[in-house]
Amino acid sequence: MCDPDGLSRGEEHEELFGGRFPEPARKAVFEAIYRRRDVRRFRNREIAPRVLRRVLNAAHHAPSVGFMQPWNFIVIRSVATRRRVKELFERERQAAACFYDEPRRSQYLSLKLEGILEAPLNLCITCDPTRGGEVLGRNSMPETDVYSTCLAVENLWLAARAEGLGVGWVSILKTAWLREILAIPPHVIPVAYLCMGFPERFEQEPLLQTEDWRHRRPLESAIMSEQWQLPTLPYPNPID
Repeated sequence: MCDPDGLSRGEEHEELFGGRFPEPARKAVFEAIYRRRDVRRFRNREIAPRVLRRVLNAAHHAPSVGFMQPWNFIVIRSVATRRRVKELFERERQAAACFYDEPRRSQYLSLKLEGILEAPLNLCITCDPTRGGEVLGRNSMPETDVYSTCLAVENLWLAARAEGLGVGWVSILKTAWLREILAIPPHVIPVAYLCMGFPERFEQEPLLQTEDWRHRRPLESAIMSEQWQLPTLPYPNPID
């Protein structure tokens, strides 16, 4: 339905933006959501430039408050740079292990939590709070610049999954050191450091659920009616 830059044309454009998606497209959207995984193990296979552009273009089409578009995408292929980030990760991983008692500490240290060197490329998605000057709708909630950047992360993740790519978010990093490694200006916020590539496989369940670290909450526990903790109404199965 779209050209390599993600731009729709003619009747296809009208079909896509005119209302409910055609049934195969609607199902594909939900399939990408439910089959998305945090991937840490990658195959030795490069990502074609046109595929990377499609994924980045999907991220660039994320919603943002006041259309501020505060994100930038740093594409990192240099092995030397990624080794520095991996060293930073290892330091922080060992430091974080001190917060757990055994046997939880050993379980934590056994988890595969990144693919910094295995993935063909890494991405750092940043937020520039100064983008756009006076941004409509942001006065009361200035942190919406970061929230908007997170929407770009989600767009990228879902587009990557549709392309058969895996993405892993590496959060065990100190922002100050990451900013230095990537020469990010002081006012710009590194929001997400991601590994991306073709995975060895897509797991049926999230890793932390498979490893019995944490499990998904029931949907009913997350829905409230009108005010905090008021009883919820029954909802049908969301998969239907």
